[in-house]
Amino acid sequence: MQQTKVLADRIYAGDGLAPDIFRILAANVLLILCAQIAIPLPWTPVPITGQTFGVLLVAVLLGSRRGALALTLYLLEGAAGLPVFAPFGAPAPVRFFGPTAGYLLSYPAAAFLTGWLVEQGAVKNFFRLAAALVAGDALIFVGGCAGLAAALHLGSAAVFSQGVLPFLPGELIKVALILAAVRGVELARSAKPAA
Repeated sequence: MQQTKVLADRIYAGDGLAPDIFRILAANVLLILCAQIAIPLPWTPVPITGQTFGVLLVAVLLGSRRGALALTLYLLEGAAGLPVFAPFGAPAPVRFFGPTAGYLLSYPAAAFLTGWLVEQGAVKNFFRLAAALVAGDALIFVGGCAGLAAALHLGSAAVFSQGVLPFLPGELIKVALILAAVRGVELARSAKPAA
């Protein structure tokens, strides 16, 4: 069964295993680069990073299955000890047992959900795409808060103040950037070359 065409298929044309591997590896590099954008916050063990931007963008570009696969590859690289996560904190494999584990482990599911919504046509409508991005982001925050609560034995108010509230303005900016990028790609693709 062939996956519904998504942005990556239109940006880099080609069917088959080799183009899919190229797309997934390119997405993997994008995720690693996004993770290097990191700002620690003194009142929470959760830093501001570009990872959620990368997760959502990969989902929009690759769709559900390939997006989830790219995120699973990313997590496997971290579990193997490769420096793919934010550049400070515990060694990569240890992060799967710390306060940010829930965020990390939610990435493949969030990519699948957002990618699936994109495959259903969300990319063609600004508001549906925004809703798809918010749905994926919400799934990341649900997983992240559950992991934060379990690791630090925090109540719901503390989890919200340490695991959600500081990140909302940045998430709005990330969603807006993805919406603008998708709109730009769509406009560039629909523009007819001059004769």
